[in-house]
Amino acid sequence: MIELEGVPELIDPVMVAAFEGWNDAGDAASGAVAHLDREWKGEVFAALDAEDYYDFQVNRPTVWLDGGVRKITWPTTRLSVVRVGGDKPRDLVLVRGIEPSMRWRSFCNELLAFAHELGVEMVVILGALLGDTPHTRPVPVSGVTSDTDLARRLDLEETRYEGPTGIVGILQEACTHAGVPAVSLWAAVPHYVSQPPNPKATLALLNRLEDLIDLRIPLGELAEDARAWQVGVDQLAAEDSEVAEYVQSLEEARDTAELPEASGEAIAREFERYLRRRDGGPGPASPGGHATESGDNSYLRDTSSGRTRPPQRARGDEEPGAGPEGAGDEGAPEG
Repeated sequence: MIELEGVPELIDPVMVAAFEGWNDAGDAASGAVAHLDREWKGEVFAALDAEDYYDFQVNRPTVWLDGGVRKITWPTTRLSVVRVGGDKPRDLVLVRGIEPSMRWRSFCNELLAFAHELGVEMVVILGALLGDTPHTRPVPVSGVTSDTDLARRLDLEETRYEGPTGIVGILQEACTHAGVPAVSLWAAVPHYVSQPPNPKATLALLNRLEDLIDLRIPLGELAEDARAWQVGVDQLAAEDSEVAEYVQSLEEARDTAELPEASGEAIAREFERYLRRRDGGPGPASPGGHATESGDNSYLRDTSSGRTRPPQRARGDEEPGAGPEGAGDEGAPEG
């Protein structure tokens, strides 16, 4: 039995989890949980035993000095709690770690035991995959679940993915079998600029999480970091005509596919988000809002040519289709 001494009774708690590794392209998912932990000053209350789940030749411990004393930090998964006040208080249990090397079923069972003891009402697992998506457009985020009723109630996709899976897919299925509502949010990261960090994808995941759990998330400097990332990627590719043509083809395909939605539901969704932030809500207002996800990319335009400049594909990047699901587009997140 897990005893959680010192952890207060939580209000409508939601568990939000992300794991570094295969399911974390551009460190977008782990970066989102780290942002929540930092902005809301999370307090760590538990850590899983690293000896049980990690191969230390794959994920090596690190040695550091603390006042002249050598200490070791072991790779593990930690749980923290954040208390969100305001008109609609809701607490979050944050799970942040590294995809385990072994004993995945025991790993998931241990996390579910914590969820049960804390009265968690829903588990949201964040992931990021490589996709054929242009960096100049809003980051696509797919919400999927294995629960038919939950998919209908929260307007999510019911997963149909088949193929290799990571700890995100395993944990979601473990939640489903345990009767715990679970959702996975997947951000698509451009495969040609996959080096971490990717603050634009992190911002997109937080925006979608905000809508899902009806909780206003302070963004801090993340919106400005996302702008700076996009401008920097443009500058890196300014002289690469082949990449420019490739990105332009991705833009055209994306715009054509989303043209009907852009005139209806997508605009309404963005306007509702704007109204919620303007009128206030739980948590302090944050400068910058959702500017990088608004579709306004005017700051990325080359005024001399009128063309959006693409990024340089980094040496050593994965090929299209090399993301966690083995799919070359953003439409195939696993559940």
